[in-house]
Amino acid sequence: MFFAHSSNDASKCDWQSLAQHLSEVSALAAQLGAPWGGDRAARIAGLLHDLGKYHPDFQRRLEGSDIRVEHSIAGAAYVLTNAASGDKAMAELIAHAIAGHHAGLPDRIGDASSLNGRLRRDSLDQLDPTWRGELAIALGDLNPAFSFKSKEATEFGLSFLGRMLFSCLVDADFKNTEAYYNRIEGRTADRDWPALCDVLHALIERLDSELVQKAALGSDTPVNHLRQRVLAHVRGKVDETPGLFTLTVPTGGGKTLTSLAFALDHARAHGMRRIIYAIPFTSVIDQTAGIFRDLFGDDVVLEHHSAIDEEKVRNLSSRDKLRLAMEDWAAPVVVTTTVQLFESLFSARPSRCRKLHNIAGSVIVLDEAQTLPRHLLLPILRAIEELAANYGCSIVLCTATQPALGAREGFPGPPLEGRELAPDPAGLARELRRTRLDFAGPMDNAALVDALGSEQQALVIVNSRAHALDLYRDAIAAGLEGVLHLTTRHYAVHRREILKDVRARLENDLSCRLIATSLVEAGVDVDFPRVFRAEAGLDQIAQAAGRCNREGRRDPDASVVTVFEAVGYSVPGEIEGLIGDFGRVKDKHGDLFSLAAIQDYFEEVFWRMGDRLDGKKILKEFKIDRNGTYFQYRTVGEAFRMIESGLLPVIVPGDEVAKKAVADLANAAIPSGKLARQLQGYIVQVPPQARALLMSNRHVALKAEGIRGDQFAVLQAPHLYTKETGLIWEDCSLLGDDQTFI
Repeated sequence: MFFAHSSNDASKCDWQSLAQHLSEVSALAAQLGAPWGGDRAARIAGLLHDLGKYHPDFQRRLEGSDIRVEHSIAGAAYVLTNAASGDKAMAELIAHAIAGHHAGLPDRIGDASSLNGRLRRDSLDQLDPTWRGELAIALGDLNPAFSFKSKEATEFGLSFLGRMLFSCLVDADFKNTEAYYNRIEGRTADRDWPALCDVLHALIERLDSELVQKAALGSDTPVNHLRQRVLAHVRGKVDETPGLFTLTVPTGGGKTLTSLAFALDHARAHGMRRIIYAIPFTSVIDQTAGIFRDLFGDDVVLEHHSAIDEEKVRNLSSRDKLRLAMEDWAAPVVVTTTVQLFESLFSARPSRCRKLHNIAGSVIVLDEAQTLPRHLLLPILRAIEELAANYGCSIVLCTATQPALGAREGFPGPPLEGRELAPDPAGLARELRRTRLDFAGPMDNAALVDALGSEQQALVIVNSRAHALDLYRDAIAAGLEGVLHLTTRHYAVHRREILKDVRARLENDLSCRLIATSLVEAGVDVDFPRVFRAEAGLDQIAQAAGRCNREGRRDPDASVVTVFEAVGYSVPGEIEGLIGDFGRVKDKHGDLFSLAAIQDYFEEVFWRMGDRLDGKKILKEFKIDRNGTYFQYRTVGEAFRMIESGLLPVIVPGDEVAKKAVADLANAAIPSGKLARQLQGYIVQVPPQARALLMSNRHVALKAEGIRGDQFAVLQAPHLYTKETGLIWEDCSLLGDDQTFI
């Protein structure tokens, strides 16, 4: 008998047979691909993925021999050789998936690790012929019923389909292997989730109850009346045909709960499978996930932005890596970051791609859509279109400053005309004008401290963590009361506590002078009478203004947002370009927060960037000619980085919850995914060179490295972290100023 997986039992009584593994993975992969028509191709991928384990050397390896065996290429070679000519493209996608189900999707051409390079080492003729009798392989009719409108759309669409097939295969393989080892080792799976359809009625009831309660308790202000009007209008559009939507509501207009209500109602109306709420910053995700968990409970909501990444683990066996659970997004409601979502959609790695098939049939809310990274904007838009066109998704581009993404002459955007959910966005912008904009020119820290001293309650937003920390220390040294500091130097649990303190101070008319980075702009619900904002793009300034007179209780002309030039601090490169774009439209509009001004600004941004909207040339890496597909999956996966900084996580065990989770890292029976979720609220992201320096000085150490790999770097020097400053890591003379990070 041939085996797929082994245990420590020398009798082999509990070893998993290879035929059983292939059959079960095939059936599950087909099930996972069925919602979007990929079941036939996924079935073949599952049946052939471990064909190379019929090699006698692999069986000897399972018995303990130290033999390296390439087992992931034989199935790829078989499907390429035997598929019908009409299924050639699909056979190539299946071959990519099979070849990459352990190491990741390969490039088609390139070095020895490319698909073509590995096919030259094909070992089909060395396999034991037993496989021909054990596997019932029925190639044929592999193509899903997709249609593409152009050659470019075909190239991108097929490359996207290849990743979806890969997702079905690696998820099915993981689950089947995990189930085998769980059974023989007495472990249980990390978790099971209910289907959205089974809990949807209850979720809508809970949300309705919350909305009724908020309306009853809310103040009788024009802003609250407007929120109710927007909510009712948007919920009245849930029967619209699934696809792409925009939701353009000024900051403070209740976008979060309105978009959630639309997503749930739309899912019920069209039988959709889950809600995915994607937020641009990890600094905000904990707030939104907390709202959703309070509404629906932990057994329904998955918050996924963990720093764990099993692909980076070295020197662990496949069996040990099962403990490093990869999220599969099977939860009814997923709250994640746009980084996690889109880097997964362009990834080549099994850990990132495993969840992709579960995105099909989802309502996806892209919160703060104006923050989508411009250097990757065109490939992101192609992915959004593909999800809507061929995978049954509805995508809501949700923002106060809609970034002119729709198709128009000279800009290849998606079809958004007529797909706005909000009632009269231009009218809403006029109704919700709550501030006056003032341009102050240069201001150094001394001038900012003087200005803060004249205000009992004020918010200052700067462009870097370094500037925020310096200004905070200067304000404290000047003896100002109620000074607080909020940046991503703080871990998420502390950010929530700081914001709770801020809101209490604001509501009780206590001194509150908050110094923050731009993390406070995206969806953070605070209401200051006065805001100061370092120069930035118009969209960022509009977001900052959303933290001033948010509830509309004050005179708009007395609620001033002061834009200043930060003296003594360099401007990050991207923001410098946006400042220039804003300058070219500033004098053309009387109301700089009008939709016309916002559209004019974004058109200026996109015109300036031109070809750099696909700055990594992602779309050029997927080509088809008469000889077949040339998809460079690994190259794209390495190039597609929404945040170029490459920050690395440091866990700060700042309370008993975190300390217990860190201690539990030594318990191999607890899945790493579970511990990562418990610890993600205690992570501070730092520059790689900073973490390396902290580790070399023994201020940070990897915990349980033997069973967890290099994924859990824990702070050992508690004096480096305080609630006031967050984590202090840098000697700027060694590490460079931290100008680009929020």
